[in-house]
Amino acid sequence: MPYWRLSAFYLCYFGALGALVPYWGLYLQDQGLTPLAIGQLMAILTGTKVVAPNVWGWLADRGGGQVRLVRLACLLAAITFGAVFFARGFWAIAAVMFVASFFWNAALPQMEAITFNHLGPQASRYAQVRLWGSIGFILTVAILGWLLQHQGTRVVPWVVTVLFCGIWAASLLVPNAPQGHQGQGEDSLRRLLRRPEILAFLASCLLMQVSHGAYYAFYSIDLKSAGYDPMAVGGLWAWGVFVEVLVFLRMHRLLERFGARRVLMTSLALAVVRWLLIGHLVDLPAVQVLAQALHAATFGTFHASAIHLAHHYFPRRAQGRGQALYNSLSFGAGGAVGSLLAGWLWTDFDPATTFGVAAVAAGLGWFVAWVWVDRARSH
Repeated sequence: MPYWRLSAFYLCYFGALGALVPYWGLYLQDQGLTPLAIGQLMAILTGTKVVAPNVWGWLADRGGGQVRLVRLACLLAAITFGAVFFARGFWAIAAVMFVASFFWNAALPQMEAITFNHLGPQASRYAQVRLWGSIGFILTVAILGWLLQHQGTRVVPWVVTVLFCGIWAASLLVPNAPQGHQGQGEDSLRRLLRRPEILAFLASCLLMQVSHGAYYAFYSIDLKSAGYDPMAVGGLWAWGVFVEVLVFLRMHRLLERFGARRVLMTSLALAVVRWLLIGHLVDLPAVQVLAQALHAATFGTFHASAIHLAHHYFPRRAQGRGQALYNSLSFGAGGAVGSLLAGWLWTDFDPATTFGVAAVAAGLGWFVAWVWVDRARSH
């Protein structure tokens, strides 16, 4: 397995996420945009995941050449994002974010499928590759937090551009892998989606990402309003992902011992706790340290268990489209709905209400998983 070459891709990809998620909202705020506009723009960032992964997944499952498609998507993302330096106003920024994020979001699901094909029967060790993405996130958050303290938010698009170029360079090093899978048969995607446990799995993933909308769009803004300086904001983001890295190191053992279903449900339950802590106690640094430590569950263990389930639910030729569907419905549709809902709630209500609704969404996701995600599966 080309461990380091795969890890380099995740390092750069999630490094870019470490620039966009904590700091892009602050950059947009400094461009004079309103909370509602910021929520809409962040929805674009995640909303393109609804379409882009499925287009690339369809191409990969029919034409092959997953690595070539990943490289093309990464190159186009880097080129198109550069237009942000000339964008002024809501619509110009929206156009750049739409096009660049379309290609950026197309790459990851195919790389996930490539990674699992390289792992073969050691699929539970996916987290040991993916943890480098978390390390990239931490490094970017920490370095960019320091840069913001000294140079302001104008450095954010520069850092994102450099990291997008790094993603493309890393993709050039990744070899293709034969499409082997231990699933049964060549089930069509339509037939698979008639299974209630798969529909419930996708619904619970969507609800989890709806609950994250307020966090991704407004957590940094909320911390800034509560008096935290940029270094403290960056430190809290980095701390959350650092704990996630520690969990990733043991993730394969958690999956082997408890199974993906139980890990998924525990992650959803802890998300409810996390959003309530953020929504009601943002002014208490110690509580925010605890809330950010729960990122290891609401993103780390959740994503690892979800992608493990997706790998088993969608066999062979449906694999590329299955991973794309998981990404598009959860991070795409769920993230877009969550950002739009958060933008509206933040404008008309208050942070406590916004994060309270997020907690309700995560609670609904837990209920759906508990009732319908099949209990017989132990993977």
